[in-house]
Amino acid sequence: MRVVMFGYQTWGHRTLQALLESDHEVVLVVTHPRSEHVYEKIWDDSVAELAEKHGVPVLLRNRPDDAELLEAIKAAAPDVIVANNWRTWLPPEIFDLPPHGTLNVHDSLLPAYAGFSPIIWALVNGEERVGVTAHRMDGELDAGDILLQRSVAVGPQDTATDLFHRTCDLIAPLVRESLDLIASGRAEWTPQDRSRASFFHKRSVEDSRIDWNWPAEDLERLVRAQSDPYPNAFTYHRGERIRIVSAAVSQARYGGTPGRIFIREGDGVVIVAGADARGGHRKGLLVRTIRTDDGTEYAAADWFRTMGGYLTSRP
Repeated sequence: MRVVMFGYQTWGHRTLQALLESDHEVVLVVTHPRSEHVYEKIWDDSVAELAEKHGVPVLLRNRPDDAELLEAIKAAAPDVIVANNWRTWLPPEIFDLPPHGTLNVHDSLLPAYAGFSPIIWALVNGEERVGVTAHRMDGELDAGDILLQRSVAVGPQDTATDLFHRTCDLIAPLVRESLDLIASGRAEWTPQDRSRASFFHKRSVEDSRIDWNWPAEDLERLVRAQSDPYPNAFTYHRGERIRIVSAAVSQARYGGTPGRIFIREGDGVVIVAGADARGGHRKGLLVRTIRTDDGTEYAAADWFRTMGGYLTSRP
């Protein structure tokens, strides 16, 4: 089949690589210009450079809403469009143009976690599995009929970085199998159960701010979800921003006011957590390693030399 590909960053790069190694012909690639957005500078393997290396025509667009782009796609005469991590809505005159429509590859187990940063949100929320979905694009965000899904388990120590790499490894086989099913006429499309759908916005710096009213279990997952190279979860100590690099849930339960720097336990320092911590039934967040804005890392026991005082959400 003739394929036009829309994609960006490492997700798009992996998709294009899979297409180039398949039995199908990539006739045009559309990708975004490089961005200074903090999350778009992470995992930024260049789709444009890969396409150019293989002699595939490339168009750079922030949005797919101009006549020149539409005419270029028509001239390419694709049998199918494949999209992965295209950051804006595609209009129906594009996604319905090829005979087989547009196959969108999304890094969640749809219908849950449509939208942006699904792996980070899923880890924060304690999901047991994450994965990748190949579905046919329609007029709603990540809502089209599903062709294939593949998933991996979320381990108790997994970070968002771990899960990124493991879900990215699912992309190539998923794309190749999906296109082979479509080309052979064996594709079976399953409508999504829209009652189970959830939608998530792009992550920003604000989403890494620690709220000590959250239970320690949730905060520990937030720290793992904001693992390097993502912007780390952060809080303030005596007006200075510190980033929590490594943490765990405490062994004992600690009562008091959320954010209180309470006691050493094992290899870390316990911070009281949970809106109802005053009852003494909650475990705390055991902070092990922090990082200051200049990049210096400290063991929590070295940074918090005396107990008492509070960590706060703002200076």
